[in-house]
Amino acid sequence: MQRQALFFCFVSFFLTACVDDSPSKSVTSEEKATTYLDMGIRYMDMGELRFAKENFEKALDMDSNNPNIHNAAAALYEKIREPENASNHYQTSLRLDSDNPQSQNNYGRFLCEQGALAEGLEHLNLALNMPLNNRRWFALTNAGRCLLKQAQKPRAEAYFREALQLQPDYSPALLEMMKISYNDAKYLSAKAFLQRYQAVAQPSPDFLWYAMQIETALEHKNLAQQYKNALLNEFPASEEAMRVKTSIND
Repeated sequence: MQRQALFFCFVSFFLTACVDDSPSKSVTSEEKATTYLDMGIRYMDMGELRFAKENFEKALDMDSNNPNIHNAAAALYEKIREPENASNHYQTSLRLDSDNPQSQNNYGRFLCEQGALAEGLEHLNLALNMPLNNRRWFALTNAGRCLLKQAQKPRAEAYFREALQLQPDYSPALLEMMKISYNDAKYLSAKAFLQRYQAVAQPSPDFLWYAMQIETALEHKNLAQQYKNALLNEFPASEEAMRVKTSIND
């Protein structure tokens, strides 16, 4: 997700918002809220979720009618596994600005992940059809994932391919196409998507597990072993690593 950078300061090794409360500067509450919003997003990207939450709360105290703050707060509540709070903030964001494609996309993705597939697709399709949406590949990929959960693989694949036509290096869509190709026993195609993904993204447990399977299917034993080692060493507590360990023990 791309964002314009706002003014911020580094003090020693701690990242802090530079909010000037001086009356002579005439800094409005809305401007301060925007600064806290940007700081919260930065903290969230760094994995400092407690500090992100504090900044979002300050931002909401200063400007509770800013839909972007509610959208960001909802994403945070997803991360800390508070779906009810996430849902409330997404709905507030859309109530304040229903024409925001980012909010429609995020809420649609959230609903699909919560199992509300039909309602999630409605919001994702709204995001797709908004003229001001210049990043349609986000919603296309999320809609494709939602369709996979409905066992609609051909439609899902069409969405992923369209996303990659718009943004050829979008790693989530590349990962999904890698999985589909592998599951269809199109191993050379899967390998091509694997290589494209590697060129633009860091490996995840999901990626490493499928990469191991793809190289095994292509009888590339050394490469398969390299992916297996990376999975076990870098993500030992992941579900995929546990699956590998179970197969070894069996």
